Parts: sequence; C-alpha cells; structure tokens
Amino acid sequence: MNIERVAVIGAGVMGAGIAAQIANAGIAVDLLDIVPKDSDNRNSVAENAVARLLKAEPPALMHPKNAGLLTPGNIDDHLDRLQHADWVIEAVLEDPAIKRGLYRKLEAVCGPRTLISSNTSTLPLSVLAEGFPDSFKRRFMITHFFNPPRYMRLLELVVSPELDQSLLDGVRRFADVKLGKGCVLCNDSPGFIANRIGTFWIQTALLKAIELGLPVEQCDAAMAWFGIPKTGIFGLLDLVGLDLLPHILHSFKRTLPSHDALSPLCQVPPLLQGMIEQGLTGRKGAGGFYRLQAGEGGKVKQAIDLTTGVYRLGESYQLPAGAHHAHELRAFLDGGEVLNAYSWRVLSDTLVYSAGLIPEIAADIDAVDTAMRLGYNWRQGPFELLQQLGIDWFVDKLGRENRSIPALLASRHELYRVRDGLLQFKDCQNGYRPVVRPEGVLLLSDVKRQRPALAANASASLWDIGDGVVCLEFHSKMNTLDLDILNLIQQSITIVQRGYKGLAIYNEADNFSAGANLTLLVAAIEQQDWQAVTSIIRLGQQTYQALKYAPFPVVGAPTGLALGGGCEILLHCDAIVAHAELYVGLVEVGVGLVPGWGGCKELLRRWLGFPKRPGGPMPAIAQVFEIIGLAKVSKSAQQARELLFLAKTDSITMNKDRLLADAKCRAMALAQDYHPPEPAYYALPGESAWAALDMAVGNLHAAGKASAYDVEISRQLAAVLSGADSDMSRPLSEQDLLDLELQAFLYLVQQPATLARLEHMLKTGKPLRN
Repeated sequence: MNIERVAVIGAGVMGAGIAAQIANAGIAVDLLDIVPKDSDNRNSVAENAVARLLKAEPPALMHPKNAGLLTPGNIDDHLDRLQHADWVIEAVLEDPAIKRGLYRKLEAVCGPRTLISSNTSTLPLSVLAEGFPDSFKRRFMITHFFNPPRYMRLLELVVSPELDQSLLDGVRRFADVKLGKGCVLCNDSPGFIANRIGTFWIQTALLKAIELGLPVEQCDAAMAWFGIPKTGIFGLLDLVGLDLLPHILHSFKRTLPSHDALSPLCQVPPLLQGMIEQGLTGRKGAGGFYRLQAGEGGKVKQAIDLTTGVYRLGESYQLPAGAHHAHELRAFLDGGEVLNAYSWRVLSDTLVYSAGLIPEIAADIDAVDTAMRLGYNWRQGPFELLQQLGIDWFVDKLGRENRSIPALLASRHELYRVRDGLLQFKDCQNGYRPVVRPEGVLLLSDVKRQRPALAANASASLWDIGDGVVCLEFHSKMNTLDLDILNLIQQSITIVQRGYKGLAIYNEADNFSAGANLTLLVAAIEQQDWQAVTSIIRLGQQTYQALKYAPFPVVGAPTGLALGGGCEILLHCDAIVAHAELYVGLVEVGVGLVPGWGGCKELLRRWLGFPKRPGGPMPAIAQVFEIIGLAKVSKSAQQARELLFLAKTDSITMNKDRLLADAKCRAMALAQDYHPPEPAYYALPGESAWAALDMAVGNLHAAGKASAYDVEISRQLAAVLSGADSDMSRPLSEQDLLDLELQAFLYLVQQPATLARLEHMLKTGKPLRN
C-alpha cells in the first residue's frame, strides 16, 4: 500500500492536528467537516480550522507553507474527492451512530483499496464495525493519535482479524517513516493501552493527594523524580484540560467491568467539579491546579490548596537531582514521610494494575512500555520501571503489606534481560522474546549492549556502529560542551583515521546540545583569567576546524535543542541528517556574547553562497546579522533550512528512532569518494558594512526595541560579520574570521554586563535584558 493522498474528516482539535502532521510530511490532505447552519460559507468549519493551525502554540505546522497542502471542504459537497484517497481518517464526535453513518457514505465513495480508520479513543472497534460486511472490515481499523499529533509520537493501532494485512503494513510504514510515529498494536479493550494505564495513574494520584491534603507541587515533583515529565499529574491535567477528565471517567465507568481496579476510581471529586464549574479548566481557562497572576515584578505562579480549594503562592519544590539509581528510588519509596507513602501508593498501584492487564490490553509488556513512553512521555514504561526497582524488592514490599501479587510477577523472573547483546522481554508463558526493532531503526542503546566504547570520558563516548562508521555521543548535563567533549572529538578524529570510514555525531537524549558549558566560562571571567578564556575559545575553534577538514566525512544527527556551540559543531559537519523537531540557533547574544567557535564564520559562508542578490555581500551579511543578533531559533528542521542552519543537501528524518541509521547511511555514501572541503575566503566590505549595521541597531535602540547593552553586543557582532577594517580587495581567510570572533568575544567577556547576563542565565535559565 502506497499512501500519497489522505483525507481527514472532522476538523476539530484532533482532526486538524492530524491533518497538519500529514501535511508536515509533505502529503496532500483533504480536511472535511459539516456544513454550518449559520454561515454562507459551506467550508467555513474546515477553513477556520486551517486558520487556527497557523496561529497554534505550540505550532502544529512545522512551516506555515505546509498549510498549502490542506484543502478544506465539507462532507455534503466534497466526499467525491475521497474516491482517489489512499487513507481516510475519521475524527468526528465520539458517537457510534454518527460514525457508522459516515462509514456508510464512505463505503459508497471510496475506492476498494482505500483504508478507512477511526481516531476514536473510547469506542471499541467491534462497536464501530458492527453490522458492516467483511468487505468493509477488510479495510477498517482504529488509528488512535495522541494530542498534539505533531509532538506526541504514539499511534495506537487496533485491528480485526479480517483486516487486509497489506493495508496494515502500509499504514504502519507510512506512520513510522513519514509521520514519525511509534506504532503499537493494541487489543480491542477499553481505552486501549496508554489511556487505560494513564487514567488509572492520574486518578489514583489525584484522589490520594486530595485525601492526604498534599501540596500539588510536592506531588508533581515526586512523580518527576521517577521519570514522569515535569508537568507531573496536576500540571498534566492543566495542560489537557480539567473538563476532559469527567468525560474520560464516564466512558471508562460505562465500558469497564465492575471488578476492574479502575472502575471504582471513576469518580469526579467535588474539588475538581467545583473548579470546572468556575471555569478553572487549566491553561485554556482561568487557571487550574496552577495559575499565573499579576504580581510585583511580573507574573506570579499560584497553586490551589487541595483541602480548601483556595489559591496560594506556589512553592518551588524539588527532590535531590540525579535520583535515577535503583537504590535511591527504593530508599525514597521506603521513606517515612507522607510524600514517600503517597509516591509508593501511586506508583505501586499503577504498576500492579499494569501487570494485571497483560494480555488483556496488549500481547506483551514491550508494547505497554512503548505506549507509555511515547504517549505520556514517561522516561520508562511501567515494566521498565519495575525492572529498575527490582522485582524481588517490589514483590517483597507488596507481600509485607498483604497485597496480592500479579501473576506476571509471581515467578520473580526479570522482565527484561540481555542475551548475546540482544534485549529480550518476558512473555506471559515465563519465556523470553527479543525486542524487535523495525527495519531501518538503529538505536545507540542497542549498540551499547553489544560492545564497549572505543573511547570515553565523563562527558562523551565513541561507539562503533558498524560498516566502518563510528558515533560520537555527548552525555554531559543537557549535553553542554566542555573540555572533555572537545578533547574526545580530537581523540575521535585520530581513531577514525586509523581504520574507519566516517563519523556521526548523535545522542539519544531529548536535546542534541544546549551549547557550551557556561560554568567554566563564568569561573574564568570572575577570576579575570583572560588567558583561560582565550584558550577555551581557541581550543573550540581548532577542534571544530579539525572536524571540518578531517580526511573522512562527518555527519551531524541532531534532535531537539542545538544551541550556541551545539549549533556551531553542526555548521562544521559535511552533512546534517536532522530530526524534524530540531530547534537550532546561535543564541550567544542572550548571554552577552557572540559565537566564538566559528558560528559567525560558517553561517556567513552559507549565506554568501546563497543565490546572489543585487547589492554584493551586504544582503547576506544583513541576514546573518539579524539571525544571530536576534538569537533566532528554528521551530522545526524545515525552518532551520530556511535560516540556512541546514543546507539544501541536508536531509530531515521524521522518526527520531531512524535518525542514527539515516546518518550512518549518509556517512557511508559520502565516504565512497570523499574529499575535504576547499577552504573558504570572504570578500567583505569592512567599515561601510559595519556603519550600516550600527545605524540599524541604533534605530532599534531609539525605538525602545533594543537595550543599551544589546547595542554594544551588536557592534561587536557587526565588526565580525563586516570584516572589521578589511576591504573587498583583500578576501579574508577562515582564520581571519576566527580571529575576529575571538577579538569580539574577549572584549565582551570583560564587560560587567556580560557577566551579569551569564550569571542570570545560570541561575534562572532565562536571558537577562540589561
């Protein structure tokens, strides 16, 4: 099955979001909805949905131009468009009668090989397909996307025995490669996998916190300690909307048997009901469990008191950092405070419930863990967390409390194990089966189970990933770049030259790199050790230049944030294979600096090589000045290409799990006839360009759009990009540009305002405008 044209029926939040993600993949989409009764425009529902997509925050579209792939329409006039669709996704109201009525219309219109699927999250496949012939069932399934579809990677698939296998294979491949989804097969049970377990977890946590009268900040911090996203429970409810929870609970109450452990929890506590009635529905309302209120010095975060229902000043509550080791987690759950007991109850109930759902909701534990990681952004699924805590410890603790032991855990056998370098999971027969990756997926975590690192230190490691390609991995905090990483890069260059074909720079963290480690820089500045600052900048410049001119191809494979020095290393690679969710930029001005490791040099080279415009090099210089001066960060890899952080020859991978394999293939292809790039030279206008840029910044300052110190930083940046006192008759070398970067950097680090910006960033994580 080849999917080239898709239709989505239902232009609500979910339907429009699904259509947007398909458009992000470059696929044309018909977006249809009903004809409104109160409008002369019969397509207004779908057209308004497209307009909302263009304004959505976070953005639903990876680039505004992708909206051009969405064709709005209505189901009365435009169903005939679907006769050529390869896949039709229904995302209308959760009413079986409405859905089945639509399916009858689709049966009459769609071609015989068109896949029809429902995005339902509450209705069983058996109910939706009831009364339809086998010819319909052969091409009908559930494809449950998670909201927002661009950012949530899980796609739950529910199929019947009658479904045509080729259609299932086709949609799985399309969703994986084109949409970036992790596809998980679910059984046709209430709530499928992620929402069944997720609702149990949320409701257990909510009811127990209200019972104990705990501060919501403490509850959320405790959950985050176990690998739950920092929103925790209450922040998550605020995000999705408190008014959604009663509907979910009602659905489960209606569909679950009374003996299911979730059934008695399907009650809306009076506190929550009262909040909903007051419009306190979370971020989309007047507030939720948290809210922002105007206060002295700006917005003040408040949190609701679960006992009184009254808002109070929010507290910053954090558990000790780095608590990912099993003994630390167990010690916390064994602790004698109320928060310890609360955390144990919520987690143990959730893990026991999850263990009891196999094989009802899915065939194996790996499917459940994958669903919870991708659907709820847990760092580990419930069975991976059980494995980390230790099955013996967990079962013994349950036993001391006279609680029943799930059959899956009764044998006390480990849930995951490694044999011959391959990861295996325990099945329901107490045997083990290998974790199978889709074709084209290469994970560094799998490589690590098979062989030791070629070289490593506290901040980075080098791995042989096969076929003559090695992978350089950062693993410092936020993957910030420090001296250890720079040293290992240089060591890696030597190792690759001794017997490998190419190098990929990649890691499996959420973010590629947040930039240089500012702590080292601040320490040197406070001591006024300008020689140390010079050494750090020179080392970074030399290391990145060595990568650029290495006698083998270097391929960057970033995902998430790639800022400052993290962006600069990518600009020195021969090629980039970027995850679609790439947020890249040179943001040094936010801490009172300019890029010092070749970022100005490399971005300027790209823009000077862009199709020439009238006016010589000045348009390119102005573009780079604006990008760096405003600390522009792409909102996607597609926008990174527009800013020239990615070249036209660089590629974008939608599925993060395929990034390393794609980078490896690119390195192998480049290695076949590789020659390092020719050195670049820069014919720059010098003082005339500097004066023009300085005037532009002065106007911004006069208009109140730039602070006094913004002007100072911009003048130093302008000196670098214009070539300072050079002229067009004497092209500058790359080393000349690097010297200008260093000169500007050294001037700025000696200014008190830069130190203030650096210290503020380290303290708050936010830029200071001074």
